[in-house]
Amino acid sequence: MVKHIFVFVALLALSFTAQAQLTIEITQGVDDPTKIAVVPIQRTDGVALPEDISRIVMANLERSGLFDAIPRDNMLSFPRAENEIHFRDWRVLGTEYLLIGQVTENAGIYRVSYELFDVLGERRIMRRQVVEGSEGQLRSIAHNISDRIYETITGIRGAFDTQIIYVEVVRHDDGTDTFRLMRADADGARPVLLLESSEPILSPVWSPDGRRVAYVSFETNRPAVFVQNLATGEREQVTDFVGLNGAPAWSPDGRKLAVVLSKDGNPEIYTLELANKRLTRVTNHFAIDTEPSWTHDGKGIIFTSNRGGRPQIYQVDLASGRVERLTFQGNYNARGRLSPDGKSMVMVHQREGTFNIALQELDTGTLRLLTETQLDESPSVAPNGAMLIYSTRHRGRGVLAVVSLDAGTRYYLPSERGDVREPAWSPFFD
Repeated sequence: MVKHIFVFVALLALSFTAQAQLTIEITQGVDDPTKIAVVPIQRTDGVALPEDISRIVMANLERSGLFDAIPRDNMLSFPRAENEIHFRDWRVLGTEYLLIGQVTENAGIYRVSYELFDVLGERRIMRRQVVEGSEGQLRSIAHNISDRIYETITGIRGAFDTQIIYVEVVRHDDGTDTFRLMRADADGARPVLLLESSEPILSPVWSPDGRRVAYVSFETNRPAVFVQNLATGEREQVTDFVGLNGAPAWSPDGRKLAVVLSKDGNPEIYTLELANKRLTRVTNHFAIDTEPSWTHDGKGIIFTSNRGGRPQIYQVDLASGRVERLTFQGNYNARGRLSPDGKSMVMVHQREGTFNIALQELDTGTLRLLTETQLDESPSVAPNGAMLIYSTRHRGRGVLAVVSLDAGTRYYLPSERGDVREPAWSPFFD
């Protein structure tokens, strides 16, 4: 119970194997996706690019479930400028939108220009955009282009140029495990090792500005909360109390962490001011209170408690201490996380012995299941509120999975060889 309160016991006994790159396996999209053609964006001098920008854009848009990209082999031409576009050719392919662009390079700096057209209306709907970067930034440029296209067509800000953190565990031949805290692009590419330990790593979470992460590590032979600077790698242990130190959650202003401590004999919610280490107790109940998450205004904390007999989600007002129960459907609801607009909450919901991810509308209490797999846990909502990432079991292994909040889109991010878990989606990097 010390390592992970309210997590189904079987999850703690899973075997985790080798570290691996995350891949993408799309399993479900919307019934009538928008047809888009992404013409190969190439260098004007004919030199091959180290990254295929157009394929990355196509993959991003298709992964959203809202778009169906025209295969390159079906394209009748490859225009790079507006005067080279023959709209009739694209209408024949059923294309609704057309993206064209080109790249120039000078002294190691790549200059990518692109435009978006409405094929049926035969008009440009996004004027020529230019973005620059080094060779190592080409993938980020592709994500940035994807975000602009997605927002222009859907009206929703894109989240392709964000990142995820997660934990992978390598099982060695001698039966020991190595735990790795990883950071990667939202599509699983470009993984970066943040921390490696022979002891468990749990509950990683991004700071609101995306510059730091907090997590639980057992490297001191008991659970402790650490904060790590992503740019420098500098780490600070911010809790060192007897008993449980877990489940960190950043306040909206990034100045505090909500944590779970059992230093007084029972797991309770506390807030910790990072600048002066001032500790304030939030809950005071004989039950187990855990898994805190802040409301967007910073005035309240959502948490899981069994004070009603079974795990349910509650909200406490920090000023008055008043506690309100939020979930009533089912005998198990945990790990509540608010959507970016604050109108709904995602959670782990048990139904007929199966743990799934569900969404509850806060004003009506209406609850919808978002997943259909088993042992689903650790939901984390994308900063645009369109998707959420969670961990589950797929084909006998621990994988990350992504589902849209309307449940019309779903894909997996399995590793090639091993198991992964504990995902968290970054904020926007503004």
